[in-house]
Amino acid sequence: MPLQKAMIIVDRGKNSNDSNDSIEVLFNPSEYTLDSGNTYNWMKIQSLSMPIGQYAYGNGTTLSVELFFDTYEEQSDVRDYTNQIVALMDKDSTLRRPPVCRFVWGSLDFQGVIEKVTQNFIMFLDSGIPVRAKLKVSFRSWKDPEELMKELPPARMAQVKQRIRKQQEELWMIADQEYGDPGRWREIADANNINNPRRMETGRKITVPGAD
Repeated sequence: MPLQKAMIIVDRGKNSNDSNDSIEVLFNPSEYTLDSGNTYNWMKIQSLSMPIGQYAYGNGTTLSVELFFDTYEEQSDVRDYTNQIVALMDKDSTLRRPPVCRFVWGSLDFQGVIEKVTQNFIMFLDSGIPVRAKLKVSFRSWKDPEELMKELPPARMAQVKQRIRKQQEELWMIADQEYGDPGRWREIADANNINNPRRMETGRKITVPGAD
């Protein structure tokens, strides 16, 4: 039976001419790690033996895997392969985010976005061109936001608003309008996976969680 190679299948969306492409790793990983977690709010009450835990939200699952690349026999630049994976963290102009990927190997089929890639080049030609590398890749589980929002209870769903970002409108302005507190801009950023509010596109759809 032929050796099954691990694959990274890239979903570039319905509007892309090349909606799905794949990258085959040169060598299968020797191991991988799945890390899952939840966040709880802990309320301390006097005279109780321990705090009362209330489920807040899930943190999803992170897949960590080390990939090995070797092009010494070919005498070619190993970055021709490694750069394909690093490029999966670039924002797609159509999606307005990096593409969703599936890491598929045997019974493992993990869907997520690549959060981090650490490149370690460990062998070089006399010219200095790298021909051997190890990549530590971290995938974070991903689900379509519209599908994910369906998990909210009806009462909570009714509290969630959608609005379109206007030109030069900042998150703190939206927080001030919706909550009366500009300091709550981080709640909106977290709900929309916005890492850098200064780089938001005009016309972007913004989900505003309901005020408590």
